[in-house]
Order: sequence, then structure tokens, then C-alpha cells
Amino acid sequence: QVQLVESGGGLVQAGGSLRLSCVISGGTFGAYPVWWYRQAPGKQRELVASVTMGGDTNYADPVRGRFTISRDITRKAVYLQMTSLKPGDTAVYYCHYGADWGQGTQVIVSS
Repeated sequence: QVQLVESGGGLVQAGGSLRLSCVISGGTFGAYPVWWYRQAPGKQRELVASVTMGGDTNYADPVRGRFTISRDITRKAVYLQMTSLKPGDTAVYYCHYGADWGQGTQVIVSS
């Protein structure tokens, strides 16, 4: 059974940085791309970034140039480095792999 565990969220001031981690256990790592999504209060879940095991990345327009997604095949982990954070980045961030989702990690950016 596949499990995704996110960590690294927290409270940060605008302009600050955070690094989210998603560790994937079970299943076959690398069978699918890994996606980061986020959901702000009262809003729909939206795609943030994705990475294939080959290293190809994709970003949503609101985060392009500020966020960097990467993967560590040895550790079966995917990271989301977030810089120049804005209050609008406040959300619960979820890792998504295949048909599975993590429990989410809260990011709060204060102005």
C-alpha cells in the first residue's frame, strides 16, 4: 500500500522560504509523476508543480520562478522549495502520486 507523508509546513513571513518534503513508501517509486497541489480555505484544490522521475518539471503560473520541485530517487522523496512566499500562498499543500494523496501540510504566510 502506498503512503505519502508530507512535512515542512509552518508559519512564515511574506518573503520567506519553506521546503516541503513528501516521502513515498510502498508501491513502485517512479511509476508516476509526483504532483504538489494546494488548497486554500474556501477554494478548490489547485495544481502547484509536478516532476517526473526523469526530472521533467512543470509549474503553475502563480508559483513559476519562486518554487522549485525536485526528487530524490534514493530517498523516494519529492521536495518543494518555496521562496519569496506571499500571503496568497497560504494553503494546505498535498503530495499526489498515482491514485494516492498525502494528508497535507499547512503553510501560512503572514503579511
